[in-house]
Amino acid sequence: MNFPSVFVSHGAPSLLLEPEQPAHQFLRGLGATLGRPTAILVISAHWEAATPTLTTAPRLETIHDFSGFDPALSAMRYAPPGAVAVSAQARALLDEAGFHPQVDPNRGIDHGAWVPLMLMYPAADIPVAQLSVQSRLGAAHHHALGQALRPLRDDGVLILASGSLTHNLRAAFRWTPGEPTPPAVSAFSTWVADTLTGDRPENLLDYAAQAPEARWNHPTPEHFLPLCVAWGAGTPGRAPQRVHASVTWGVLAMDAYVFD
Repeated sequence: MNFPSVFVSHGAPSLLLEPEQPAHQFLRGLGATLGRPTAILVISAHWEAATPTLTTAPRLETIHDFSGFDPALSAMRYAPPGAVAVSAQARALLDEAGFHPQVDPNRGIDHGAWVPLMLMYPAADIPVAQLSVQSRLGAAHHHALGQALRPLRDDGVLILASGSLTHNLRAAFRWTPGEPTPPAVSAFSTWVADTLTGDRPENLLDYAAQAPEARWNHPTPEHFLPLCVAWGAGTPGRAPQRVHASVTWGVLAMDAYVFD
């Protein structure tokens, strides 16, 4: 069973409490659309490590790595079984590709992973492993990570990359409901869509220089890099599907892509 790789924008943790948001409704239906994978490998923007690192805990405990939100979010739990065998397979694939990955037997599951998964697969009964990002190593490094992990899809593993298509938090916190979305957000989102579905998708690797308002939309890169992993894990030469586009908090583009 060949499963796609998928990129989703997870937004703020409060997305779970906002059923009126289009992204909430999209993620709630995405699990049924994709079907049930044998396991899930999540690449989350909220786990940064100098070296690619994989979880190996037999159960991933919920990490509440945020503050200042509704207390109901801190009471939520999402503790799926750990996909230990998938971590071992991913480690072997990454080692063979020259990445020299590490493992973390104690780390749980951060909100970049459990927020979308709670909407997609709320029963928390599918084994999950996480893989860290390396923010200082750039887009090409993360695309290569995805390429190395591609064989996991043949075993029915969902490679789920979770970040945010745009992620200017300072602008988001200043946004007032009713204000229009800045043109910079739309321009960046359109450039990504046109690049991934056009005849020069490799330009995505140079997004920081080529995409309009790249630095404004991503003052730091960690929320963009998961997209590069999902793209790398897709079938070469096959354009992805842009399966969702909306905006939360005025400036956070919530686009999602499926890479067959």
